Amino acid sequence: MIVVSSSLSRIYLLRHAESGWPENGQKDFDRTLSGAGYAQAEVVMDQAADRNYRPDLVLCSTAVRCRQTAEAVRRTLCAEDIPLRYIDQLYNGSLEVYLEILSATDTASSVMLIGHNPTISETLETLVGADQVAAVIAQGYPPCGLAVLDRNMDGATNKLEWRVIDFLQA
Repeated sequence: MIVVSSSLSRIYLLRHAESGWPENGQKDFDRTLSGAGYAQAEVVMDQAADRNYRPDLVLCSTAVRCRQTAEAVRRTLCAEDIPLRYIDQLYNGSLEVYLEILSATDTASSVMLIGHNPTISETLETLVGADQVAAVIAQGYPPCGLAVLDRNMDGATNKLEWRVIDFLQA
């Protein structure tokens, strides 16, 4: 059974925007967004702002490309007041790590997690199931893709479940 903090009613799963190729000797961790990646982040966050999507908390990988994506989130959503926590474990973190981080989030009703593929995609599939993922992103989780999940009660089973209510991409 997947346990996510009972305080959460909405989860935003954001894959970092497109990054550039590593320069000679550059570590993967230090890769920056490409020009297209900066544009993607602005487009997706403008769409989010238009829909009034605004997390109570942002949890972000410490990798440079994720931090740069988080800057676009804060700037576009005028969200300097939203707490932003950088978490080392999100870089190269497993599905279990991502789920543990969501489970430990007990001070917010909505959280945005900015991370990496394939784990961000695995997290989405674990929370909502393969059928919903296939219906929303059949071609795979694109750079700067933003899945918006809401928790709801399944009338047939009387269980709380997550469902994708929106998916934004550039």
